Amino acid sequence: MTTPFDPERRKPGMFARLRASFLTGIVVIAPVSLTIWLIWSIMGWVDGFVLPLVPSRFNPEQYIGINLRGVGVIIFLLFTIFVGWVAKGLIGRSLIRFAESLVERMPVVRSIYSGVKQIAETIFAQSERNFEKACLIQYPRKGIWAIGFISTDARGEVAHKAETMGRLMSVFVPTTPNPTSGFLLFFPAEDVIELDMSIEDAAKLVISAGLVYPNAKDPTQPAKAA
Repeated sequence: MTTPFDPERRKPGMFARLRASFLTGIVVIAPVSLTIWLIWSIMGWVDGFVLPLVPSRFNPEQYIGINLRGVGVIIFLLFTIFVGWVAKGLIGRSLIRFAESLVERMPVVRSIYSGVKQIAETIFAQSERNFEKACLIQYPRKGIWAIGFISTDARGEVAHKAETMGRLMSVFVPTTPNPTSGFLLFFPAEDVIELDMSIEDAAKLVISAGLVYPNAKDPTQPAKAA
């Protein structure tokens, strides 16, 4: 109910409506455009690396006269699948062991190879080396809370020599907005608070700098299953 003394609400002008529509369009277009651009750029980078290694008689550009973006990606995928299939066999495993034994004799090369191999196995290998749960920890000091990812219980020399009476947990604390970089910290189990949100939801929270919560309608509740 309004009275004669209430000020009239002015409708937004044409410029304000156009500005709101423009910003809405940016929000819709930007993620799609950036995704397409990133995929297109990666495909071009892979093509530029793979196609020069392919004999000209197997390059479709020699026959159709058009540089098809993505041919190098297809060749790389087929080659990788073939190498993986061979590596699973007895002969493949024997060749890999022989090649690694040669690499182990090269002082500089073996350090680079072992480091790259560990990174590749950690990222791509389908094994139990995955984060278990998202958690809350007090870092870098008491009273300041941070999102972390529980990896495993601390083992070996780290667990034995740490000055704690209970279980010690390995927690990876990611940085914003790039969650692939961060810090490996070891916390007593009683100082680690496990969260109900999934690893994916916790990563979105970190990447968005706290703007995207698992349950947008009620962030105090865990995300609802799709």
